Amino acid sequence: MPRKLKLRELSEDERGEIARLVKSRTAPVRLVQRAGVIQAMLGNPRLSAASAGKLAGYKLAAPGQLWVKRFNERGIAGLEDEPRPGHPRLHSEQTRSRLISLATQKPRTLGYPYQLWTLERLQIAFEEREGVHLSDSTIWTWLSEEGLEWKRQQSWFHEAARHDPEFVGKRGA
Repeated sequence: MPRKLKLRELSEDERGEIARLVKSRTAPVRLVQRAGVIQAMLGNPRLSAASAGKLAGYKLAAPGQLWVKRFNERGIAGLEDEPRPGHPRLHSEQTRSRLISLATQKPRTLGYPYQLWTLERLQIAFEEREGVHLSDSTIWTWLSEEGLEWKRQQSWFHEAARHDPEFVGKRGA
């Protein structure tokens, strides 16, 4: 039978950090849940890692054991996500921040003959200024992640008679 995984002795700083993470409302949920595994084992030293994981909200036993093992080896840093494999980023953070900066400025102040950005106008302007072509979906994703939303232009001439009964007379010939 395998040995029961025990939590190593924690320093006061580590105990304080675990308590802070468990109560945190701004830390990533995954980190709070992982800290919950450690907190459960601190509260009850006889508790197994698998049971602590279940108390922290994991459905299987393995995650509790994984996080206790990683915490024992690396401390608080062991609870963080490890880098994941995947396609490397095509554009740097500087490119992203330059796009956001351009999108938050009014086109007229930059010398363009229009008042508002459209996706196409922003794409062309960014390519002219930075020499980098960004796809529609990249621009759309970056802007939405920053909390910027496209607004639909409204025409006041659509059903104008409903808004102003004297519109036809004011319009002239």
